[in-house]
Amino acid sequence: MQDRFADKMSDPQARADTRLLGDFTGIYCRGKHRDVGRAPLASDGAALGVYGRTTPVVCAECAELLSYAEQRRALCPKDPKPFCSACDTHCYKPAMRELMRDVMRYAGPRSILHGYAIQGFRHLIESRKARKAAGAQSAADNEG
Repeated sequence: MQDRFADKMSDPQARADTRLLGDFTGIYCRGKHRDVGRAPLASDGAALGVYGRTTPVVCAECAELLSYAEQRRALCPKDPKPFCSACDTHCYKPAMRELMRDVMRYAGPRSILHGYAIQGFRHLIESRKARKAAGAQSAADNEG
């Protein structure tokens, strides 16, 4: 494990974001990969205790995605980190980005049933603000 990764994961916001990704990936994996064997995630983030007492139980494909997402989140060059969907720098590989989109599309609406209603509404409001700010920035760039 890299010292830089461990240092970045000490940030409470990075830990919360990663924990939420783990929870959403768990929802997705339970729904989409029912017939595939699943095991507790063994990753750098899990080794650091990012997920607390409830390490996500996922299949091998979702474990690969989640390990990749941990690295991308920890090493994001933006500060403060925007939502990936509203970011101008896409650091995910195209295949991983598409898979993460699928995870978010599937797990997002179902997350309310799994105890994430407040976080879901907060995400909705913050993403609308981010899109509005990105649109205003784009308009300002086009004028100048």
